Amino acid sequence: MRVDWELLDDAAQRQVQVGDLVSVEAGGAPTWRVLKLTDGRAWLRDEVRQLDCVSALSQFHWKVHACDM
Repeated sequence: MRVDWELLDDAAQRQVQVGDLVSVEAGGAPTWRVLKLTDGRAWLRDEVRQLDCVSALSQFHWKVHACDM
């Protein structure tokens, strides 16, 4: 699988939507799916490990831009 990553600067963070995949590092693990966004916080799920968490969106610096499966 090939994944292209987009840097999440301040403007790009405002464009993150429910369903997007985000990560602390490009190509890093874990990759989290955004379930909900409220007041700069994201409800997230690591689909591989079946873990959920809530975190400030500012903690994530990358988002999946495109993915070939």
